[in-house]
Amino acid sequence: MTEARHSIGWVVKELTPEFPDLSISKIRYLETEGLLSPERAPSGYRKYSAGDVKRLHYILNMQRTHYLPLKVIREHLDQIDRGLTPPRIDTPSPAVPDPPPEPEAAPSRRPAPGDRHVDDPPRTGQEPRKRRPVRLSRAELIEKSGLAEPVLAELERLLVITPRRGTHYYDQDAFAVAIAAKQLASFGIDPRHLRQIKIAADKEVGLINQATAAHSRRGSSRQTIEELTRLINVTHLAMVRSGVQRELG
Repeated sequence: MTEARHSIGWVVKELTPEFPDLSISKIRYLETEGLLSPERAPSGYRKYSAGDVKRLHYILNMQRTHYLPLKVIREHLDQIDRGLTPPRIDTPSPAVPDPPPEPEAAPSRRPAPGDRHVDDPPRTGQEPRKRRPVRLSRAELIEKSGLAEPVLAELERLLVITPRRGTHYYDQDAFAVAIAAKQLASFGIDPRHLRQIKIAADKEVGLINQATAAHSRRGSSRQTIEELTRLINVTHLAMVRSGVQRELG
């Protein structure tokens, strides 16, 4: 009996309940990376066997559960293809690491009697000291995020990642974007796509500035900006989630 073959649309529908972010474009990207090689019908359409679907499931599971890069997943698949058992994975979910802080610059004045050094233990009844802000050089950003230098250069050219104004250092937000850019690349999302997100974010910043200006006479400008930012983030996330749900049916 001939083994059943399925269309790429059928595969997406079959696996979407378990992998909601799956799309036809993502499957095609995995094909271009050489991780999938479905049979082609005479018409040119892809036809996926049960083995192809199982292979795709393995790839998606390794990405979602263990956050493995495609290079490592490809090595695992090569072992499976040779009849070997891939290594056991016990990878915890990644978190954006906190880079070590830069040494503090020497104080520009002598400390006053009431001053307290940043490394002094908190006094009784006071809140614990705040963590120092992230301050990374370009080389440190590349090392800690795992981005290739050409990719970072392209992100900088598109103004997706920039140093802090007036400095050559990168802050926590630049570091978070670099980490996300590295992970999104495995889904076929490159700097050009991130540029579109940056443009949308700039429009939202403009909206925040416009709303803040209307309330500037009331004072507490910083508090207003923080509240507007929170509300717009909540609205943005809800709209994206709603749009994705509509696409999934």
